[in-house]
Formats: sequence, C-alpha cells, structure tokens
Amino acid sequence: MESSISHLSIPDELRHDWREKEIATLFTLPFNDLLFQAQTIHRRHFNPNEVQISSLLSIKTGRCSEDCGYCPQSAHHDAELESEPLLPLDEVIEAAKAAKAKGASRFCMGAAWRSPKDRDLQPVLEMVRAVKALDMDTCMTLGMLTPEQTHELKQAGLDYYNHNLDTSPEYYGEVISTRTYQDRLDTLQHVRDANIKVCSGGILGMGESRRDRVRLLQQLANQETHPESVPINLLIKVEGTPLENAPDLDHLEFVRSIAVARILMPRSQVRLSAGRESMSDEMQALCFLAGANSIFYGEKLLTTSNPAADTDMQLFERLGIRAV
Repeated sequence: MESSISHLSIPDELRHDWREKEIATLFTLPFNDLLFQAQTIHRRHFNPNEVQISSLLSIKTGRCSEDCGYCPQSAHHDAELESEPLLPLDEVIEAAKAAKAKGASRFCMGAAWRSPKDRDLQPVLEMVRAVKALDMDTCMTLGMLTPEQTHELKQAGLDYYNHNLDTSPEYYGEVISTRTYQDRLDTLQHVRDANIKVCSGGILGMGESRRDRVRLLQQLANQETHPESVPINLLIKVEGTPLENAPDLDHLEFVRSIAVARILMPRSQVRLSAGRESMSDEMQALCFLAGANSIFYGEKLLTTSNPAADTDMQLFERLGIRAV
C-alpha cells in the first residue's frame, strides 16, 4: 500500500492567514505523518540536532495583582509562595554568569508585575545592560508595557520580550479576569513596534479543548510577523491555585501541538518550556523530533522546579544534540 506521506503537501512559505479548519486538520493527521511534516519543515530552516539553551531568573517574586489561574505568584491565590523584592543587580549578574558557564546563550528575567511603574523600570534597564555586557541575549517578562517603556528597553539593549497569550481568546476568560486578551495583543504590538524580538506562546493542559489549542496557535501564526520565539508550556499544577486539579493533558496531544506550531511558524524557535520535569526522556525526544529547538534549563523556572542542567546535557548527549 502506498504511504500516505506521499500525499502530504508540505509548504515552505511563511503564512499569516491560517484558517481554523486548516489547523484543526493538521491536528487530526496520523501521528507519524504529522511528525514527518513538522520535521521536514524544521530541517529546511534549522539544524535538527541543535537546541538553543535559555536560563530564567525571577528578579521579583510574588504579590502580583493579576489573577492568572495557573500562577502561584498571584496575590489572589493561597499558594504559600514567599514573596521577594526586586533582586539587587550584583545577584542578577552572578546568576547570568553561572547560566552562561553552564551553556546558556540567552538569559531571561521575569518580574511578577501587572505592569512595571516607571520607577521600577530603571533598575531593570541596568540589569539588561549588565547581562548584555556578558555577551548573552537578553529577555524580559514584566507584564504589560507602554510604548515608552518598550523604547527604553530597546535602548538598553533588550533582545527579546516575553508576553504569552496563554490560551485561545475564547477560553482566556476561564483563566484570567484582571486583564483582557486585547491587553496582551497591545503589549505585543508595542514590543514589535520597538523592534524588540517577540517571545510569545501559551500554556497547555489548563482544561482547554483541542479547539482552544488550535485557536491559540492561529493567533500566534497569524500575527503580521511570527514570534521569533514560541514557548509551549505544559501546566505545572501548583497547590493553592485554581488550576491545581486541572485534568491531565495527554502527552501525545502535547507533542502534536509542538508539531503544529513548527508547521505554522517554520522559522520561529519553538521552546519546550515549563512542565518538562513531568516529561519522560522519550516524550522530550518526541518533542525535539516534532520541531522543538529551544529549552529553558536550570533547576527553577521562576517559582517552579525544572530538570537540572546536568540531566539535560546527559539527555542531549544520548540524543546527539548540541546545545547552542
């Protein structure tokens, strides 16, 4: 019998007009065909045996006024998280140096703010300059930004700004009520207008439907310019948050989502982000086959645990993957 692979149409052009039905059809492909298509596209734009390494540091923890249902840093939830003020500059520099020594090429800094006040931004700008001086790519996630703030961050040398859409427009209200979907889109536009690279993705496993995953990826892929970095997170269920009892997401569905993201956004770095601690080596290997080519590593992602760097490097060695 002739393989169905011969009938697959594997596009190469960048598109920004994906229809919901087209994306839903990708999700229903036989698993092997979907991964073949994703890996074929991946190889056209990237070395399939290289994965970019990023490290993430929480520079200000807890007491956030947002009510994101997945987040232990929200002041609305009882997650028993100890809040911490903005870290001093020297601690940030030491953490960045340690991350670089372990192989990270990008250093991401996150602060639990709804949006930074102008007085908050000044020490953050110093952090950007200091990390940039270490010859590392810089990334920040600070909440919503004004056009003026994005301009200041660009002048300081910021390379990437992370601001996730989290989920579909339709499901968003089930997770967050303190800011709108349009608020998120507006901040992404400010970042793009300032000529800062966009890092934007979502969180899977929050009780959403497959259609919500389709719509999330449609929102990302149909932006005027695809996000340069697309983090795909698996929900980490934290006791004391509204989503602590969310139903488990099938791991093969997660891999499918990685593959579809790769097909829709061929030149973006698709980052395997939060939730890796619950993933087997075999699942992570499937994600790399599906087109993931970036990870966060280190022992902690903001406030939740992450596989240790040594464990990641051992897996890379077993898979023949080179960290970049």
